[in-house]
This record gives sequence, structure tokens and C-alpha cells, in this order.
Amino acid sequence: MNIEKNNRTVYWNPYFGGFLLGILIILTFYITGRGLGATGALKSGVVAVVDAVAPTHAANNAYYSKFIPEEKSVLDSWLVFEAIGVILGAIISGGLSGRIAWKIQRSPKITNRRRLIFAIGGGILFGLGAQIARGCTSGAGLSGMSVLSTGGFITVISIFGAGYLAAYFFRKNWI
Repeated sequence: MNIEKNNRTVYWNPYFGGFLLGILIILTFYITGRGLGATGALKSGVVAVVDAVAPTHAANNAYYSKFIPEEKSVLDSWLVFEAIGVILGAIISGGLSGRIAWKIQRSPKITNRRRLIFAIGGGILFGLGAQIARGCTSGAGLSGMSVLSTGGFITVISIFGAGYLAAYFFRKNWI
């Protein structure tokens, strides 16, 4: 949520957002017995599409076949509903704050094309990293840290450390 104050947009305090995220993780552990994560929903979506388009391939593939349940849909997972809730929440939040627009946010120093290439490339690299790490930042990092897992702390330090290093090389595109 944001408010206008002297023609300047004021957003919620990020520490309050972090506090709410911490409460959410605690509730998730209490209700589901496991932490948050988004890559499981994406994986379920990919497996569902492959199973619908090429069911024989999905059944014979060592990776896909592990995730195809016999009695229910692969999309019948709380992670899928979590991801849908995140998307709907973002749309509602953006709508209430007047921030929904079909535009590419970028620095005046780069073109739309370059911004899209960087965004797509970064998304692909992050997705590959999440697959290799067997979890995304919320699953491996935040949920891992919430149970005081050494791996969770290493994940978050690595993500932010790599982000700061990459920012040094790409800063000319933004500043």
C-alpha cells in the first residue's frame, strides 16, 4: 500500500513487510508442516502441461514420472494455490495502489529490448539455480533460515552476495 504525500509516493515500511513474512512462515509451518516455496508450483505446472501434451513421454521420463500422482491431478497441491494467491494478491495490491500499468520499467539509459533481454535472462538463470538448489529463495532461504538451517543461511548469503557482485557490473544500465 502506498499513499501520496507532497507529490511523493510513500510505501509501507519494509521491516513491517518482513515481520508479516515471518508470521506467514510460522503459520505455514504450523498449518502445513513445511515452509514456503514457489518452485514446486511451477514444477507442478510444467509436469501437468507435459502430461497433457505427451502423456506417454511424461510416464516414461524418470523426472516427470516422479511427480505424476495416480489418483489426483498434479495441480492438486497447496503450492499451486499458494502461487495463485501470490499472483492474485499482487494484482489486488497493484490495483489498490494504482500501480498496474502495461509498461516496461527501465532506466533511460537502456532500451526496452535490452531490459527485456536482461529480465528474461535473469529469470532463466534464477530458475536454473532454483532447480539446482532444489528450491527457490523462499523455500531454500527463508524457510531454511526460519528453522535455523545452515543451508538456509548460506543460500540467502549467496543470493544477496551474488546480487551485489552482479549489480556492480550492471549498474551502468540503471544509474
